[in-house]
Amino acid sequence: MKYLLLKHYQGGPTPHKDLAPIDQWAPDEIDAHIQFMRDFATKLEGSGEFVDAQALAPEGTFVRYDGDGRAPVTDGPFAETKDLIAGWMVIDVDTYDRALELAGELSAAPGPRGEPIYEWLEVRPFMSEHPRETE
Repeated sequence: MKYLLLKHYQGGPTPHKDLAPIDQWAPDEIDAHIQFMRDFATKLEGSGEFVDAQALAPEGTFVRYDGDGRAPVTDGPFAETKDLIAGWMVIDVDTYDRALELAGELSAAPGPRGEPIYEWLEVRPFMSEHPRETE
């Protein structure tokens, strides 16, 4: 079963500790964090559980359909919202418990001073079939 592990810009339940945004970390701390993510992905490639991963920039734009030829655009999302996604990883594992185990490991990525950041990750299963209407 495939799961999406979502990393939020300071989103989720109350943080384990007060953490400065990544753009305020020292360059070597950012490099160590990114290397941890790469090493984690490589480990999952070896076990056959890795599907894909991407980091996302904090900038973005909301767009929606508003009639023919008109796509309303807003000047967000904004980094201060709890719902902004920082990045994601897709895994393919045998059980939900394994997805939780891997999310817990990923949560230990290093931050300032090389200490684990204990970030909250959102674990979302892929839908295995389309929802059906009930009568």
